[in-house]
Amino acid sequence: MNNCLKCRALIISLLILNVFQVSVASVVSAGDFNKDFFVIWAPDHVNTSSNGRERSLKLDQVSGSGFASTQMFLFGQIDMQIKLVPGNSAGTVLAYYLASDQPNRDEIDFEFLGNVSGQPYIVQTNIYVDGFDNREERIYLWFDPTEDFHTYSILWNLHQIVFMIDSIPIRLYRNHADKGVAYPRWQPMSIKTSLWNGDSWATRGGLDKIDWSKSPFIASFKNYTIDACVWKGNPRFCRADSSANWWNKRSFSTLTRVQKRWFKWVRKYHMVYDYCQDNQRFQNNLPKECFLPKY
Repeated sequence: MNNCLKCRALIISLLILNVFQVSVASVVSAGDFNKDFFVIWAPDHVNTSSNGRERSLKLDQVSGSGFASTQMFLFGQIDMQIKLVPGNSAGTVLAYYLASDQPNRDEIDFEFLGNVSGQPYIVQTNIYVDGFDNREERIYLWFDPTEDFHTYSILWNLHQIVFMIDSIPIRLYRNHADKGVAYPRWQPMSIKTSLWNGDSWATRGGLDKIDWSKSPFIASFKNYTIDACVWKGNPRFCRADSSANWWNKRSFSTLTRVQKRWFKWVRKYHMVYDYCQDNQRFQNNLPKECFLPKY
């Protein structure tokens, strides 16, 4: 009888420990760039407000700049309010993305491609899995992203990756791993941002170069939210079905009806480039995911 009670106590203890480990794996953070991020490139080109709530990156002829999160994550949602480089920003690239640190890296990328004054901003999204990308999509923004801050979000879970702007889904990448399509699901990633010179390709395929007389170029960030599973060395906790890992629940396995309508609107009126429609690039051998459902 005593042995039975001891076994029950041990089982209960293990269950409590497992629940605790799952709960502490999830983090909700919103606010202080000094606590949640560190500078990875050109500290003298990174400016942070006294309360840590706002941060800006600078690009000039000397250097670009960047920062990254102190933690790594496996699944969750990241939101960042960003105000893009104003004026003639041709040739500049602002990257805001998730990336692993492995040679065969995974990445989930937002890239904001600078424009000539008066032309709409282009947002490029891309996904790397095991070191391979070639999954670019581009859209024109339907607003001026330099006048005010807008929220750029990445939802990444076991079912799908959703890129959103002000809660409007602009791109989906579904988990079709069971059908042989690569999907980022094992490598933890950190949040990174950088502002850099991409005038060899960024604006009109490199035809429009950076006008350094307009420098410095400044991009600003504030009001970020990190609601994600902190990497502790074991993917089991981040893949678990728990209240902490809300993003993995079935209700987030696809878009809502309203989101689907917005998604179709973006694709119809603002799509510039979709790799799944580029037969010439892939020599009429489009990637497998191009023929599978998005939701």
